[in-house]
Amino acid sequence: MSKSRRFGTLRFLWALFCTNLKAVTALRGSFLLSMTFMALNNATFFVFWWVLLGRVGKLRGWYMADVELLFGISASGFGLMQATLGGAIHLSTLIDEGGLDPLLCQPKPTLLYALGCRSQASGFGDLASGIGFMLLSGYLSWHSAARSALCVLASFLAYTAVCISFFSLAFWAKKTRSLSRQMLDILITFSLYPEPLFGGALRLVLFTLLPAGFVGYLPASVVKGASTSDLLCLLAGTAFYLWLALRIFQSGLRRYSSGSRFGVFG
Repeated sequence: MSKSRRFGTLRFLWALFCTNLKAVTALRGSFLLSMTFMALNNATFFVFWWVLLGRVGKLRGWYMADVELLFGISASGFGLMQATLGGAIHLSTLIDEGGLDPLLCQPKPTLLYALGCRSQASGFGDLASGIGFMLLSGYLSWHSAARSALCVLASFLAYTAVCISFFSLAFWAKKTRSLSRQMLDILITFSLYPEPLFGGALRLVLFTLLPAGFVGYLPASVVKGASTSDLLCLLAGTAFYLWLALRIFQSGLRRYSSGSRFGVFG
């Protein structure tokens, strides 16, 4: 892809985001309420860790600050995905209901339209609470800001790739949205628990089929220690999952049957 085409694609995604942001903030009260309740929901979930680690001090080498950093990166990555590419978790619906029909004739790639067609208000709550937890951990500072931003970006891209892969199951089987959502929820749940709690076959799964390691563990490790090997592993793994997600979607798109849906997109 040429440099001009890359910039054109970025401008296109930015225009989609701005349009969606205007739509999602049109009802400011509803937007702020959704954002606030999501942030409160995240804080409520974390009460368990505050109580537990407040009593035992550390858990298999993980202190409160480590868990706060892990939670912050995972929540920030997922929130950024929902806020900017919220259509990722609606791919199953688009496929099942023929919603891709008006996108197929657009000049930009179909997947970009599908991903950027929505923005979730709750995503901004996830992003805000995630940044708050990272600040609370003490690992986020001026010196680590660039490294932390890179890790959140990697988590965001990994979440996007996983959602594309999971929700593209609808190309091969109907009514898989619930199954795909459950798989995503399982991934999110495992990404919020310290890595040393898992071992053996489950640990392998968390770095392959359910890549919690690439949305939470490895980014947190890079922020804490800036290990070159961890950073390279994170970048390589994220790139692989993005490549795999694109292949899955493109393969599924060749099987897509039009829903004979009339409409326009724009």
